Amino acid sequence: MKKKVVIIGGGLGGLFTGAILSKEGFDVVVLEKNTTVGGGLQTFKRFGETFDTGMHVIGGMQEGGNVRRICQYLGIMDKVEIMDVDDNCTDKLYFDEDKSSYTIAKGKESFVESLTRYFPLEKDNIINYVNAIFRIVNSIDLFNLRPSSDFFFSYPEDFLLSADAFIAKYIGNSKLQSVLAYMNPLYGGRKEQTPAFIHAIINVLYINGPSRFIDGSDKFANLLVDVIKENGGAVYVNEEVEWIEVNQRNVEYVKTKKGNTYNGDYYISNIHPCSMFRIMPGDAFPKSYRDRLNNLPNSYSAFGVYFKMKKDTFPYLNYTEYYMDKYEDIWNTGKAEGKWPVGFLFMTPPNNNQGKYCNKVLITAPMSFDRVRRWENTTHKNRGKDYKTWKKQQAEIIIGLIEKIHPGFRDCIEDYVTSSPLTIRDYYGVKEGALSGFSKDYKNITSSIVPVVTKVRNLLLTGQNNNLHGFCGVPLTAINTCEALLGRNYIINKINQCAINNC
Repeated sequence: MKKKVVIIGGGLGGLFTGAILSKEGFDVVVLEKNTTVGGGLQTFKRFGETFDTGMHVIGGMQEGGNVRRICQYLGIMDKVEIMDVDDNCTDKLYFDEDKSSYTIAKGKESFVESLTRYFPLEKDNIINYVNAIFRIVNSIDLFNLRPSSDFFFSYPEDFLLSADAFIAKYIGNSKLQSVLAYMNPLYGGRKEQTPAFIHAIINVLYINGPSRFIDGSDKFANLLVDVIKENGGAVYVNEEVEWIEVNQRNVEYVKTKKGNTYNGDYYISNIHPCSMFRIMPGDAFPKSYRDRLNNLPNSYSAFGVYFKMKKDTFPYLNYTEYYMDKYEDIWNTGKAEGKWPVGFLFMTPPNNNQGKYCNKVLITAPMSFDRVRRWENTTHKNRGKDYKTWKKQQAEIIIGLIEKIHPGFRDCIEDYVTSSPLTIRDYYGVKEGALSGFSKDYKNITSSIVPVVTKVRNLLLTGQNNNLHGFCGVPLTAINTCEALLGRNYIINKINQCAINNC
């Protein structure tokens, strides 16, 4: 008989884990608290447009990319609707401190040449830096979907440096150091804390070529749902789990707020571990384990603005723009005090048959949860007038900064809506609205990487809090979770065999 798996949380990790396990013969049930699945892939509709809540730019989908190969194994790649960004300009950076702009190109050689235009004396150093980040990434078996051993790990000496120390090892120019750290908002980068391998993975993904979802990221989430259903599984929305019954280190059932009970042979949690602790007996895990995870720092959150643009007024930009106030603040984008924002991401998402002009603009500005802590005990639509006033003030600040790189932007706006770290906390179900899971620390990396196997015998974990975060990291963690049930390298071998057979 099929083994039954109950997955708590229908975010990206839960859906990838469920899709893989259902394909491999498990009876899968996914329970999602919101009206739609997807987590960071969720979308919402305003002003006649569909807006992505999270996954704006994605890596790993180029030919031979790791996420693309996972999608091929799942049989959905031919249905994925994405648009590659421009080869000659994947990202454009603006530093207000000296009014300088930098254009970043796709591919190792083009990446080096694009930066050499601005820093001609640093070409050899840039080459050495790029070779070093690729050397780090090439050493990671899981990232490259290579079968691996439990026992032997051999990483380059740069692997566990802090990201800022790693960059400084190869680059002496302080401005160039900040330029090379411009992707910090994508992984919660912090000075003297974030490990070099996190920096390397994200940068290699985007040097190889980022893509964008067409007409909303929810379409991709729905493809994963289809895989689960086609293999006999089920995905239920509006089914928030309120209790996980554990006896003698074994989950017996989960109960939802609707009063429904679900039983399985295995249970997999895709929610934040600290949120999971609150809905299970206090003695389910050793106190030391709970204390360690409850005390781990989380990555910072973000404030978002979603603009509906007047028709044929603002151009579609097939690249992402990064605004930074000062070079040194590239490491302070999520700070709790002082001026805000010190930086933000600016993007025009594509629609089907995208033309010259965009319909919408998305802004993501890193923000510490401390900036909204005064409302932390409120709920959606019940936060008060002062919260609404505060959100409007933050949006107006951002619009004023956008005017510096796109004069006349305000006149192109038809309407807008905002989100805050509270929105992310409540809709994604993550502690303090953390965008990148637990904050990794190079000084003690094992403390902030949570194994997918737990001391509750039939309970596993998946999602961004276990290993890597984001559109690439979460599917790779899903492989770890699935192989905890199926055996080491089982799924990776299946993925590689699929590539050989061109399935």
